[in-house]
Amino acid sequence: MEEFDKKYYKIKDVSELLGVSASTLRYWEQEFPECRPRRSATNIRYYKPQDIETLKIIHYLVKIKGLKIDAAKEQLKANRRNVTNRVKIIDTLSATRNTLENMLKALNKRK
Repeated sequence: MEEFDKKYYKIKDVSELLGVSASTLRYWEQEFPECRPRRSATNIRYYKPQDIETLKIIHYLVKIKGLKIDAAKEQLKANRRNVTNRVKIIDTLSATRNTLENMLKALNKRK
């Protein structure tokens, strides 16, 4: 999975990272007990890298696979390890694809 350089991330950073709105993250926070970020005294959400990994899994189940919230909850409960491995593989393949596309662009510029 991805390397994180900070200990905590604000909701805006996480929403940009996942490509979903902050309201979607707040909704998922209500629906999935696994993703409860810390809150400051002024009620600002602070997500740890582990929270972001959980949100990536939820994003994969709900947005990419198209599961309903209840089905995604069941997948997390029954088969979290398998789903986590799938998300890791997809991340690795996406990074590899991006690297190869960049190499191809560089080669095409040399022609």
